[in-house]
Amino acid sequence: MATKSIKGPNSVKGLGAYLPLLRLDRQAAAKALRWSGLGGPRNGRRAVAAFDEDALTVAVEAARIAVRKSGPIAKVVLATTSSPFTERAQAGLLIDALHLPAETRCLDVAGSRRAGVSALLDALLAGDGGDTLIAAGENRPGQAGNALHLAWGDGGAAALVGPGDGARLIGHASLAHDLLDVYASPAHPTPYQSEERFIRDTAVAAVLVPAIGAALEAAAVEAAEIAAAVVHEPVSGCYKAVAAALGLKVPNLAEAVTEAAGDLGTAHVLFALGLALETAKTGDRILLAGFGSGCDALVLEVTGPVAGAGAAAAALAQGLGFADYVRFLSLSGALSLDWGPRSELEQKTSASVLERYGRDFTGFIGGRDAGGNTQFPKTRLPVAPDVEAGPMTDVRLADETGTVVSITADRLNYCPDPPFYFGLIQFPGGARVLMEVTDIAAAPPAVGDALTMRFRVKSADRRRGFRTYFWKAAPVARPQLEA
Repeated sequence: MATKSIKGPNSVKGLGAYLPLLRLDRQAAAKALRWSGLGGPRNGRRAVAAFDEDALTVAVEAARIAVRKSGPIAKVVLATTSSPFTERAQAGLLIDALHLPAETRCLDVAGSRRAGVSALLDALLAGDGGDTLIAAGENRPGQAGNALHLAWGDGGAAALVGPGDGARLIGHASLAHDLLDVYASPAHPTPYQSEERFIRDTAVAAVLVPAIGAALEAAAVEAAEIAAAVVHEPVSGCYKAVAAALGLKVPNLAEAVTEAAGDLGTAHVLFALGLALETAKTGDRILLAGFGSGCDALVLEVTGPVAGAGAAAAALAQGLGFADYVRFLSLSGALSLDWGPRSELEQKTSASVLERYGRDFTGFIGGRDAGGNTQFPKTRLPVAPDVEAGPMTDVRLADETGTVVSITADRLNYCPDPPFYFGLIQFPGGARVLMEVTDIAAAPPAVGDALTMRFRVKSADRRRGFRTYFWKAAPVARPQLEA
């Protein structure tokens, strides 16, 4: 097993976390499945992606928080096991969505739920001096009745790693182990899980205890000295056995995420790390363990505050609970409804148009003319009549707050989660953009209300399996979930 005691220059110095608005009440799902005896977890909630969200969009939303106070970023890594494309780099799209320089190095990692933690460990060990952004997101498909369909959740998390204070690595260990706890493949896209007791017994004895024990030894830290633990469990009950075997005295913060939002796959440990760092004190030691085809175990020491750490707790507390199991099946792709002729629209994307305008659309880049007026899209021809034509200055509208000029709820236009909201949005500087409005929890926003921008799937070409991305407007604040 690879173990090492290290005190390198890099730290986790920024974090981001994001969950979709909707949370399914698992008890309601269990009630709908009672006749069958199937289901999964009966308690807590499961975060459910909206029809226009996927693994990339949730990772982008988390990354926006993590880099809010950052400087230049040298490298971007996207981790997911549910990429909407198998042959199209998602990290490159993330660079465009964040409007980072196109020269930024990027990498997609996948293959197991610990890919996010593996990328984090690599960034902490790197010695090239630049900041690395690791963004993870999941929107994994599931089959109705499969226990994982309710146990898993959709969401994203991100970590910014670079020189400076925050949470630095003081020891780690890695173990490769081809434990067949769960798998998915092109021939079987929804998960197939082995028997739980086999998973628990094997994972604890052969993977988690050896890897975590070695990491603690490498860090020269006793288990009882750990102030917070984030251990990704393949099935419930693993941490209890690990803690008993090693002498860990603190609860597993990863369990709180599982209970409130579901297992977030590659994003799970990074998300729960936010819960640990939000309340951590300088000098605290935090244990991380990413599980999946083995384990990466890390021991971090807190040396200073980490920007964005509070986003995880806020995301868990905010959202809109719902109990409609059929709506959940439709949103998660487990039920194919016949939406009628209005849904039969062709949305083929032109590669040449995407090549010409894609970066401006993905980054939501408008233009500012010589008179200081903004507009979208950016052209050489200003909308303002008294300004001469000419090159415009880039203006990133994705980071601006818009206000509602008009809004319409349309139940005749096809939308996978009706009604379809759209309206005219006013931006600072004068730009007005006709946009879709999403994430409406109750009453739609009124004229003059403020809206924030969310990175979403704009169109899905179901015939050719392609999707495009753009930004949609959403209410700035989300409702607080009932306890």
